[in-house]
Amino acid sequence: MNISWKTCFRVGISALLLFLCVKYSDFAVRAAKALLAAVMPVIIAMAIAYIVNLPMSFYERHYFKKQQGKKWVQNSRRPICLTAAIITICAIVALVVWLVLPELIECVTFIISEIPPFMEKVLDSEIARSLMPMDVENEVDKINWASLVDSIMSVIKTGIGSAFTTVIGLVGSVFSGVFNAIMCAMLAVYFLIGKERLIGRIGRIMRSYMKPKLRKRVKYVLMLLNESYRKYIVGQCTEAVILGALCMLGMIIFRFPYAGMIGALVAFLALIPVAGAFIAAGVGALMILTVSPLKALLFVVFFIILQQLEGNLIFPKVVGKSVGLSAWLVLAAVTVGGALLGIGGMLISVPIASVLYRLLYEDVERREKKKEEITSE
Repeated sequence: MNISWKTCFRVGISALLLFLCVKYSDFAVRAAKALLAAVMPVIIAMAIAYIVNLPMSFYERHYFKKQQGKKWVQNSRRPICLTAAIITICAIVALVVWLVLPELIECVTFIISEIPPFMEKVLDSEIARSLMPMDVENEVDKINWASLVDSIMSVIKTGIGSAFTTVIGLVGSVFSGVFNAIMCAMLAVYFLIGKERLIGRIGRIMRSYMKPKLRKRVKYVLMLLNESYRKYIVGQCTEAVILGALCMLGMIIFRFPYAGMIGALVAFLALIPVAGAFIAAGVGALMILTVSPLKALLFVVFFIILQQLEGNLIFPKVVGKSVGLSAWLVLAAVTVGGALLGIGGMLISVPIASVLYRLLYEDVERREKKKEEITSE
């Protein structure tokens, strides 16, 4: 077997790179984190553009459908449909905020107003009296007030310096966050306006640096990912609406307070698989607790039953059917994704599992077909 010098060179470079990564693993990890932080605004912008593109594509398909060939339709389709998609998403978020925020503020105000009377009751209780010393005046006389004042002043001086540093860091973080948000929004709009041109440039790069067989395989995998994520997002939104509606309907039937607000909150946070609904339930239970502790306990029981129904029937059927996975594979993907990457892993695990399952299934079928052909010969 003849081994060319190019093969030896590639093997040597690969071995050298592997050695350097192992030898300087800490530096490699820091460099990878710095690179990820640098490109994170672009990744976020691409994610925003992908989500906004779903309603925008819907609007583009139905924008003067019978007059597609006219020039004014072609020139106005993209900006008008993009604006309509952004308005739609902002309207949904505004509706949720309008349903949730007023009652949430009212509940927090009620809790704050009830804290002083509650503390007075605690201090007047038998338990508080038993914990307090019998002779308070003697205990006060034993205090070294000079040392105590020095300690307080030292803490105040240290605290002022720490607070000043914290404020500067907080202001810097706020400005950095606002700047990154503006940049992400601008990049997302740029991606959406010229998405055909961007896809064309990516295809040109792939044609220049990839062999036809590899390029065809990569395009097929990307097509599967796009199809899987699109169906998953639609299915997840459908599941969130169903869960929020069922929660609100059940609360109305059982006469729990804040039914509309908690139902909207559950629907909004249910976009985060598994964890989001429980966060909404915790907020809802806390709000109901201000009205009736018994109703808060009954609401927790009601939501646990509803969550079991949603997790074992609604989520696997609606989301699993949309991405082509069975119920147990959806649950397994969410569990593994959450264990590896937390909430982010839950969000991306199901579509990735769908693509891997489809690729594995196609590869198994291809191998079985090949074996059958060999056997028949």
